[in-house]
Amino acid sequence: MRPLQLRELTVPNRVWMSPMAQYSAGPDGKPTDWHLVHYGARAIGGVGLVMVEATAVGASHRTTSADLGIWNEEQVAAHRRLTSFIAGRGAVPAIQLLAAGRKGSHQVPWEGDGQNGPVSVADGGWETIGPSAIRFGNLNVPREADQADIDEVVEAYAQAARLSHLAGYEAVEIHAAHGYIVHQFLSPLSNHRTDEYGGSLQNRMRLPLRVARAVREAFPAEKPVFVRITATDWVSGGVSVDEAATFAKELAAVGIDLLDVSSGGVVRNREARPPVRDGVHVEFADTLKKASGLAVAPVGPIGDLSQVGELVADGRADAALMGRALLRDPYLALRDRSGDKAAWPSQYHRAL
Repeated sequence: MRPLQLRELTVPNRVWMSPMAQYSAGPDGKPTDWHLVHYGARAIGGVGLVMVEATAVGASHRTTSADLGIWNEEQVAAHRRLTSFIAGRGAVPAIQLLAAGRKGSHQVPWEGDGQNGPVSVADGGWETIGPSAIRFGNLNVPREADQADIDEVVEAYAQAARLSHLAGYEAVEIHAAHGYIVHQFLSPLSNHRTDEYGGSLQNRMRLPLRVARAVREAFPAEKPVFVRITATDWVSGGVSVDEAATFAKELAAVGIDLLDVSSGGVVRNREARPPVRDGVHVEFADTLKKASGLAVAPVGPIGDLSQVGELVADGRADAALMGRALLRDPYLALRDRSGDKAAWPSQYHRAL
C-alpha cells in the first residue's frame, strides 16, 4: 500500500499496530525488555506505524501500577530504546497518551477481578478523579474534579507530549475514548456536572478541547497529533454519532491530524458493548471523515489485510489500526508481501 503523508511525517504503509496495554511495566512506569521485544517484533513484521500502548501522563493517571508512563526524564530515556528500534526497522514510532480518571487504580486483567477489581490507597492504589463522583463498575468512587484537577490534567498531557518528542516519538495520540477521563467529560453518562464543564455538548467538550489544544501546542508543528475518538457510547443518553461528528469538527479546527475511531467503554453494561463483527468502526470512520475533513483510521476487529486495502482504496479510511490480529501474528503485514523477498529482514530470507 502507498505511503501516507501527515504534516512532515511519511508513514510507509496503511497497516498500523493498534495500542494494546501489556501491563508489564514496573512501578517506575519504564518500558522493559518485554516492551522492546513486543513492539520490535511488530516493527520487523512490516506495519507502517507502531502505536505504543496507553501510556500514563502521570502516576495518578494510571489504570494499574504496571502501566507505562511518560512523566519524567528517566522514563524518556527508557522509551528511546523502543523508538530507536522501531524507527530502525522502517516503522513510525507513535505513542498513545492516557489519563485514566475514574477507571484508574485497578488490578491487572489476569489477577483477581481484573479491570473491575479496585485497588485501595491502603493496598498501594491511589485516589482517582472524574467529572462526577460516579464509580465505574465496582471500582473506587472518584472524587469530583475541581478546577485545579482539570488544569493539572491539561498540563500533564502537554508535558507528556513534550517528553514524547524527546523520547523520539514521531506522532502522539490523545486517548479520548474507552471511558478514560477525556471521554468521561465528553459523555453525559459519566459527566453530571452543572458548571461550565457539564451539561451541553459545548461544555462537555471543554476539557477534551483544552487537552487537544495543549498537546497540539506542545508537540512539534511538523509532527502529527491523533485523537482516539469514540463514535458512540452504544447506549441511550450517551455520546451519539452526531455529537462525535461535532467534536471531530472542533478537533479539526484545533489542528488535530487524524482520528483513530473506536466506540464504547464508558459504562459497564453488556448492552453498551460494540457489536462483535469485522470492521465495526469502518462506517463510523467514514462518517467522521466526511464531517471533519480529517484523516481517519478505524480500529476494531480488522483481521484481513484485503479489507484494509479495500477501505483505503474506497476512500472510507486512510489507514487501519489492527490489534488482536497482530497479537496472534507479528508478521501479518509481511505475509502480504511474501513474494517480495526484499521486504523481509535478511536474517529471515532462508524461510522464503
